[in-house]
Amino acid sequence: MKVKLEDVAQLAGVSPTTVSRVLNNRGYISEKTREKVEQAIKDLNYYPNDIARSLFKKRTNFIGLILPTINNPFFSELALYIENICSNHEFKVILCNSLGQVAKETSYAEMLIRHQVDGIIVCSYNRGIEIYKNSKLPIVAIDHYLSPTIPVIGSDNYEGGRLAVQHLLNQGCKEIIHINGPSELETPTQNRRKAYEDQVAHPITYELNSVFDEEATAETIKKIFKEHPETDGIFASDDLIASTCLKVANELGIQVPNQLKVVGYDGTLSVRSLLPHLTTIKQPIEEIAQSAVLRLMDIINEVNKDERMEIILPVQLLENGTAELNG
Repeated sequence: MKVKLEDVAQLAGVSPTTVSRVLNNRGYISEKTREKVEQAIKDLNYYPNDIARSLFKKRTNFIGLILPTINNPFFSELALYIENICSNHEFKVILCNSLGQVAKETSYAEMLIRHQVDGIIVCSYNRGIEIYKNSKLPIVAIDHYLSPTIPVIGSDNYEGGRLAVQHLLNQGCKEIIHINGPSELETPTQNRRKAYEDQVAHPITYELNSVFDEEATAETIKKIFKEHPETDGIFASDDLIASTCLKVANELGIQVPNQLKVVGYDGTLSVRSLLPHLTTIKQPIEEIAQSAVLRLMDIINEVNKDERMEIILPVQLLENGTAELNG
């Protein structure tokens, strides 16, 4: 039998209104009364109705988080930090994986709005989702331009690209190829590609139609070696692509770093543990999560502590073994 608020009130010998005030921490309650109510709640194993409380408070304390996939170490680590930071602010997170599908992301966004989440953090790369532009719900984007009115949090993608390419050049690479996602994506991560193109005399970029298909990525890398056998450096736009480069190079008998040097991007804890020899650009993932959550909290609470529409955080080159002269 479901325990009701009235049952708690009867056991504690107080009115239901008093129980409600204790649960919501509103108004003056004597310590003795509070203890009686809390003991009754414990004895009856009573759990408050969060839906009713959210209607009363006009807040659900839920945040929506839309990612392309948690199968990518960057997004899974980002989700970990966002959930932990939200928890510290007494917010719960509803995680949604769009898998690069516009219809799926739209459906998730509509679901989050229907469930009256207090805000949404969006870190996906689908285009043309009008619901973000039209919604009055607090929204913060990570590495994606959704609307001129939605703040964007990210790292310094141009500087990251510059550091990666400059390192390959310093290591003696002459024929550097860049592997990136589709160029039509409206995301600051395209600045990695721009930095590459600004530093290389004859830039060649291979675009992946999907960043979620390892087999297709491997085929693209094999195509690079077939069409450009002189390639001696690859700047990959994320560490999963870089790891696939290393795998394909090994299969083809190409020695890294003697014949080919590879620089990745993201520098997550999991990749650094599994591929400690990978030279990569480390993003400040925890700081990105922190900035996104705090910016969203400011919007939810209607506090304008930071009115910047774009926050760019610094990156770091991690020199390991896949792009060093004596690696």
